[in-house]
Amino acid sequence: MNTYLLLKWVHVVSSVVLVGTGLGTAFFMFFTNRSGSLAAQAVVSRLVVRADAWFTTPAVLVQPATGLALAHMAGWPLGTPWIAWSIALYVLTGLLWLPVVWLQWRMAAMARQAHQAGAALPSAYWRFARWWERLGYPAFAAMLVVFALMVFKPSFA
Repeated sequence: MNTYLLLKWVHVVSSVVLVGTGLGTAFFMFFTNRSGSLAAQAVVSRLVVRADAWFTTPAVLVQPATGLALAHMAGWPLGTPWIAWSIALYVLTGLLWLPVVWLQWRMAAMARQAHQAGAALPSAYWRFARWWERLGYPAFAAMLVVFALMVFKPSFA
């Protein structure tokens, strides 16, 4: 097997892990927040934080490393429009994702504390949940555009 195809495989698999984990955890957090079950919120928010640490973060690091290597090996300059747009959208996604990670940590801590104390979630939890969604939607949309750019490689001519 040649190095280019191996890197391409790693790039594709890590992109699936990145977007798939993001979509899966967002699905469960979104619906659990609407379930009315504090116990579920405590468990799911803890697991969302764990999934980001175990799956999303490594994929976030692998994506640019393999993508840049693939572009170099294929002879595509980073200024190639579809590559430049992919990089810009990836950076935008990262800028949106970093506060989401912080919000998730805080939400998991608040849910755990409320559940242990048998208390209601504080209003801050719900404020953070709204911000978590507001930042998550454009981040996910940007990653879908990056997928399209990777697949179609438009020339923008």
